[in-house]
Amino acid sequence: MLKKLLFASTATLALGACGTIGEDKAIATAEAFAVEAADTMEAEAAVSNPLLAEWTGPYEGVPQWDQYELSQVDEAMQVAIDEYLAEVMAIATNPDTPTWANTIDPLELSGETLGRVTAITGLWANNLSSPEVQDLNAKWSPRLSAAFDQVTLNQDLFDRIKYLHDRRDSLGLTDQQMRVLTRRYDAYVRGGALLDEAGKEQLSAYNQELAGLFSEFSKRVLADESTYTAVPEARMEGVPADVKSAALALAQANELPEGTYAIKNTRSMVDPVLTGATDRALREEVWRKFVNRGDNGDANDTNEIIAKIVKIRAERADLLGYESHADWRMQDTMAGSPERAMDLMNRVWPAAVARVDEEVAEMMEFASQDGLSEIKPWDYLYYLEKLREAKYDLSADELKPYFELNNMIDGMFWSAEQLYDLKLTENTGAVPVYHPDVRTFEVTNSKTGEVLGVFYFDTYARDGKRSGAWMNSFRLETEMEGGAPGLWTNNNNFNKPGPGEPVLISLDDAATLWHEFGHAIHYMLVDVDYPSLQGAQRDFVEYPSQVNENWLLSKPILERFAVHYETGEPMPQELLDKIEASSTFGEGYATVQYLSSALVDMALHTDPDGDVDVDAFERETLERLNMPEETVMRHRLPQFNHLFSSDAYSAGYYSYLWSETMDADTWAYFESTGDVYDRSIADAFRIHVLATGNATDRAEAYRKFRGRDPEVDALLKRRGFPIGYDE
Repeated sequence: MLKKLLFASTATLALGACGTIGEDKAIATAEAFAVEAADTMEAEAAVSNPLLAEWTGPYEGVPQWDQYELSQVDEAMQVAIDEYLAEVMAIATNPDTPTWANTIDPLELSGETLGRVTAITGLWANNLSSPEVQDLNAKWSPRLSAAFDQVTLNQDLFDRIKYLHDRRDSLGLTDQQMRVLTRRYDAYVRGGALLDEAGKEQLSAYNQELAGLFSEFSKRVLADESTYTAVPEARMEGVPADVKSAALALAQANELPEGTYAIKNTRSMVDPVLTGATDRALREEVWRKFVNRGDNGDANDTNEIIAKIVKIRAERADLLGYESHADWRMQDTMAGSPERAMDLMNRVWPAAVARVDEEVAEMMEFASQDGLSEIKPWDYLYYLEKLREAKYDLSADELKPYFELNNMIDGMFWSAEQLYDLKLTENTGAVPVYHPDVRTFEVTNSKTGEVLGVFYFDTYARDGKRSGAWMNSFRLETEMEGGAPGLWTNNNNFNKPGPGEPVLISLDDAATLWHEFGHAIHYMLVDVDYPSLQGAQRDFVEYPSQVNENWLLSKPILERFAVHYETGEPMPQELLDKIEASSTFGEGYATVQYLSSALVDMALHTDPDGDVDVDAFERETLERLNMPEETVMRHRLPQFNHLFSSDAYSAGYYSYLWSETMDADTWAYFESTGDVYDRSIADAFRIHVLATGNATDRAEAYRKFRGRDPEVDALLKRRGFPIGYDE
């Protein structure tokens, strides 16, 4: 199972950090980690430690959440790590000549217990974090990093892999076996397997230090996001009713005076306030608090941590023989190099900036009526909404009654069945869950009746849950591993309503809902021979999820599921026409916010020296980009979890745009038939793109599906930018 942690791009590592364990770098002797001893130790520990036990219950076993306690983590982690290292040592010290059967097969199956333990601890870190969880994260992330390094940097193990890799053309391998072998060999080389002993020791030290820094960064950002702004009711004019209700509930939970509202420092609360609040001073106060997360010079300030991370990444890249961290990170991507990623971003950036200038000019008509001579960042969403209402007679509040959360969930499940025969049936109560808000659904193939697994749905924001939205899995198994049903999760941060109140979400929030379910669909359908081929490259993994967003506004969904939450009436044609007419509205703002973050990320990580004053670097890079002063990065560096809570998206935030290029081109293909639920195209998409995981070259997979490489024109057209714009 642990091959998913080592190779799958969407895997969440232990306790939410991209880290490892085991403080000693090298394993001195095979006897010290004999498999028989490890098996005995695990069996004895599992009797008293539920975290180590195999999962039980339906679906060939599911996590038994009511049995797990934080006090079990230390023992479980150590036992699971020792077992994993023993398995690897047995492979590495096998005296027989390396073969596929005695080297690659057991590597693919190694680390099952550690995979189970880290699935639980990773969930705690992301969804149920507390000071105790954070302390465990800080303790075990560096140790996990060291353990993974012991595997990657084990010379005997690498010699066996290299032996097979050097003879790969004469081994009679299948196509998937060839890809497993070449990818594993390349990953070990990128991970430092060719370094001398001193280099390996230094590399492991870098990785362990980074793991600790990632943990501390996440802890500090979460702390700032757990704060709130207390506001009297008189200042809440214009704030959407559902957000007011959530803010009132939060205030009451914190025992604030009657008539006080608490605006939590997360995007799900802040953006609606910035869009609707008529009190400009309130907008500014909330905006400043939000964009300065991690940047207040206090105990939660992250600037020093970021500077250390960037420096260590640069030194690590140099040790590994790469010009920069970005060059190292992009070896296993579709783009392949920072230059190719920058080329795509630079094709879009000028048009996005020009569109922001146009939006600002149009908004000034409304701002001037309020006595303003300029648009400030805390004004942008407010006047953009006024502009939308004026141009299209359309407001966010007008749409929300038609985007009730449960209806949207029903719609996205229906869509998945039409396209891929995936049927989701609620079975909440049938399996244990880690929080009362979590719903569960059995996933089957609607044509064959085959049970594919269980989908855990964690919808609402709460203290201790990181912000944003994400997909993860507790278990992904191939037939090689036994083929147990999959266990997948989607996580959102919608504001939880009061008793009996509906959850009305914005169109953007609905798109996020469908996006994350697109990730789940992808992994529900992956069908490969080897576990290490289940994941996807960073700039490919967002492609299936972004494609899935498109069906949200398809005619069947709008007619059947976008119904008024009170009357059940479908959205009127007049409103549908307004949505269509405004489909590219606000794309300047959205693109500049996203793309500025991606460009700063790439600039930061292409610096070969890694010496950085974080705030100055951000400010100066944005000045060089001619960043519009009316807005800011979607994720400023001091709170940029994508970059600094792990290595996962570092030098990789561009990947959303790279994936959207394929997504837009794919959607144009569906639209060209006149039926966006065309099963021939959906089947081809499933067969060549979704089911193949990473078993084939991803560019070739796209060509097999589409018949050619993706064209960027579809992306520019979707965003309403002129095709060929380059100035």
